[in-house]
Amino acid sequence: MAQQERDPASGGQTDRSLTMSRAMVEAIAHEMREDDEVFYMGEDVADYGGIFDSTQGLLEEFGYDRIMDVPISETAYIGAAVGAAQAGMRPIAELMFVDFFGVGMDQIYNQMAKNTYMSGGSVSVPMVLTAAVGGTYNDAAQHSQTLYGTFAHLPGMKVVVPSTAYDAKGLMHNAIRDDDPVVYLFHKRLMGIGWMPAPDGPKTGVPEDEYTIPFGSADVKREGADATVVTLGLHVHRALEAAESLADDGIDVEVIDLRTLVPLDTETIADSVAKTGRLVVVDEDYRSFGVTGEIVASVVEAENGLDDLEAVERVAVPDVPIPYARPMENEVIPNAEDVENAVHEVYDGE
Repeated sequence: MAQQERDPASGGQTDRSLTMSRAMVEAIAHEMREDDEVFYMGEDVADYGGIFDSTQGLLEEFGYDRIMDVPISETAYIGAAVGAAQAGMRPIAELMFVDFFGVGMDQIYNQMAKNTYMSGGSVSVPMVLTAAVGGTYNDAAQHSQTLYGTFAHLPGMKVVVPSTAYDAKGLMHNAIRDDDPVVYLFHKRLMGIGWMPAPDGPKTGVPEDEYTIPFGSADVKREGADATVVTLGLHVHRALEAAESLADDGIDVEVIDLRTLVPLDTETIADSVAKTGRLVVVDEDYRSFGVTGEIVASVVEAENGLDDLEAVERVAVPDVPIPYARPMENEVIPNAEDVENAVHEVYDGE
């Protein structure tokens, strides 16, 4: 196994760049070549290549036995994946939209997440559940949620949320090799597909060789001294955009990309807040009982956390269904300006 490599955006060297979808597919293809027990199943993942290009090109190499289109029955195929994993295979099961998790939640939480515990460790469930998350393209309340906080709240599953192609590949290698169930959530807006343009940033340099990124290792995407912004997924790029604008105002922002929610790298967050004294948590999930509150709590509970923390703001989706109408959706999903305003609150409000 290759050693973890440094993100090219942070100083590493590579001769090519990939979209996030291509980086994910590259990792999946490598693992399928190395291990015949790895296979992929989901709706429209074979001939169509995944509606967000999550399996584009895999059918041609691996055929229908290992890239499987399934009926629209999440309960059935997620349950089949759990059984296959317990039997020694390494399935990857895709939910087309994370919003559909409710249809198969018994299989996800009562089987996939619990069976190792319930069996006293006699079985493992080495499977990956992938799903598309996020809004910003007007697909309404049942196809636009993020919901990674829901999975992170329920013990037994690791939760992965990449924001760049480099991270997507390394985290996917790690997810497939992990002996525990992993929920791997990719934001639609970051995949680099033609009909949904990505922001600047997720397309990065990606080494051709295999490499892994360990779970529970947040990445400081931008160093700064005046305020800490903690986020993940799409909002890493919105936070970086805000940080560049804030630099013109003389405010130096540090941006932390969590990369995984379970396990959570609380040490990197606490160290940053100890340096800056100001914390802004940005999340595309709902505000109440979610990621923003957990991050703030982790800082407060850290050694000297209350002494270090001078000001805090949370930026998240209000507790309403994601609207269909574009102006209303834009109103509820945080943007770079919302991040800027929150940083000004913690910086100027002293």
